[in-house]
Amino acid sequence: MKQYIKALEHILEKGKQRDDRTGVGTRGVFGYQMRFDLRNSFPAVTTKKLAWKSVVSELLWFLEGSTDERRLAEIHFGKERDEIVNKKTIWTANANKQGVELGYLNNETQKELGPVYGKQWRSWGRDVGGEDQIRKIILDLKNNPNSRRHIVSAWNVDKIDEMALPPCHTLFQFHVQDKELSCQLYQRSADMFLGVPFNIASYSLLVCIFSEILNLKPGDFIWTGGDCHIYNNHFEQVKEQIQRKPMQPPSLQIPKFNSIEEVLKSTPKDFRLVDYSPMESIKAPMAV
Repeated sequence: MKQYIKALEHILEKGKQRDDRTGVGTRGVFGYQMRFDLRNSFPAVTTKKLAWKSVVSELLWFLEGSTDERRLAEIHFGKERDEIVNKKTIWTANANKQGVELGYLNNETQKELGPVYGKQWRSWGRDVGGEDQIRKIILDLKNNPNSRRHIVSAWNVDKIDEMALPPCHTLFQFHVQDKELSCQLYQRSADMFLGVPFNIASYSLLVCIFSEILNLKPGDFIWTGGDCHIYNNHFEQVKEQIQRKPMQPPSLQIPKFNSIEEVLKSTPKDFRLVDYSPMESIKAPMAV
């Protein structure tokens, strides 16, 4: 994850100050790219602890097609929602603020977010019976691996104003070469301290899951950012992190999968980072 530390240094040095939606303010650059080799290791940040269980839980939630934050809580905590009414997830604040402002159902057992990632991935275009982009891209990768059209988009222009949070990681493209599966993500808005390590791990995990389903080997994950920023109240945390020396990255251990249906029967405990010894966490507030 040396690439990530270099990105933080670049933004601190070259970034420009901007106001933003949250009112916190940022220092950022427009346009940045990092490439991660998935063949022999997994790009989990080691200069602070990655919230791995949250990474896996959210990805399973997306793949399931859910837009209910309480369903994410069930996946993450492994309990029925009426047993975890006071437990929070990384989407709780968005549900309680933007979701409520949009008029969505919000109570102890259901917190709707509108047509966010999972809805677009699994049922694009219509409330019922929309295009299942995940199922389609798996079939397309199997049947026409050389295609340049292996793209999944969460940026549904017609539905943006109905989403509690319009997608930051907007679209991703797969590429098959020499029996290896690679992926490039375009992230329009990138919280470099809190969000990006999480996003890198999430999409790298997605590549590894798809590789299992397709009987391919993981290749590269390419992260491309649009507005790449550090929030003004994260500067001290970032400076602390870049003083830390990245350690040996872990490897990933996941079950064998033959279909997306088998993936959705798994739990976060089924996905393990092996030999992961990160440095201690660095706390920072999340801008909502």
